[in-house]
Amino acid sequence: MPELPEVETIARGLAQRVTGDVIDSIWLGRKPEPLKSPAREIAATLEHSRIATVRRMGKHIVFDLEKKKASSTQAQWIVHLGMTGRLQVCEPQAEILKHTHAILKLASGRELRFVDPRRFGRLSVARAGKFDAGGIEPLEADLDRFLVLFRGRKTPIKSGLLNQKLLRGVGNIYADESLFRAGIRPRRRASTITRDQMAKLLTSVKEILREAIALGGSSISDYVDADGEEGFFQLQHRVYGREGEPCLVCKTPIKRIVIAGRSSHYCPKCQK
Repeated sequence: MPELPEVETIARGLAQRVTGDVIDSIWLGRKPEPLKSPAREIAATLEHSRIATVRRMGKHIVFDLEKKKASSTQAQWIVHLGMTGRLQVCEPQAEILKHTHAILKLASGRELRFVDPRRFGRLSVARAGKFDAGGIEPLEADLDRFLVLFRGRKTPIKSGLLNQKLLRGVGNIYADESLFRAGIRPRRRASTITRDQMAKLLTSVKEILREAIALGGSSISDYVDADGEEGFFQLQHRVYGREGEPCLVCKTPIKRIVIAGRSSHYCPKCQK
């Protein structure tokens, strides 16, 4: 599933390509799974709307929409990519892929298509300012707010980092990499981590996310950006997906454990 860096990369690419364009019409497929809002409501909200901005909120891509005669944002189109979702800007004559669930015809003559083979992605609409993506943005969090999130929690810190109601956008890859850089084991109870260690963890989360954004995210499965290009941060992974391989710091084999049904990778020597 695309995480914060991948979604940020896609949102930035789409913003460059479709901001200011107008949605002339929309076609929605018959599969019900991708539609979190009713099809009629999505169509009525999007048609004849101008795309004012495209941005990321957590793991969601948010299109701020204006009606032609309005001067302010009136509604939002919210896209969650799920496991395999993809937004493609293409020419009308381009082949329509089998698992295409939405086609937006733009005034520029291009089309914006939502393709999702596994149908875990979701499309919805909301009035401007009404969409809530959950917890706080990790790139905007200060230490005091970060500490409050985990104070007294007996759950593993890895589970806490993945809890979108606490911290939005961080997923499996970047939680593992951040914990490694901070020197904290994923199974450590959040309540046992000191203030100094939490400060180091917050710094690590921000560093890892910014580095991943700069490299276009991690392409380890189906992920490509708005231009169909893969990211490169997977080449910088220190623990994620490296079970049994030597730690790049101390040469100890990387271990893999399962926490709350999710794989977690760490170095038994570097992380305490």
